[in-house]
Amino acid sequence: MDTYSILRQIADSWVLLALFCFFVGAGLWVFRPGARPIHDDAAQLPFRNEDAPATDSKEVRE
Repeated sequence: MDTYSILRQIADSWVLLALFCFFVGAGLWVFRPGARPIHDDAAQLPFRNEDAPATDSKEVRE
């Protein structure tokens, strides 16, 4: 077998499996328990300083 065929077989099997596992792991990381405050803070970032100066993030949540 030439080098191209070997690398193609590896890419078609193991690399595809590795990329799928990475995709599933990234999805699980985003939707893990306890991540909601981080995502809520990031979602409000563009609107944070519209009317008033920025405040400490702990004061906003209370």
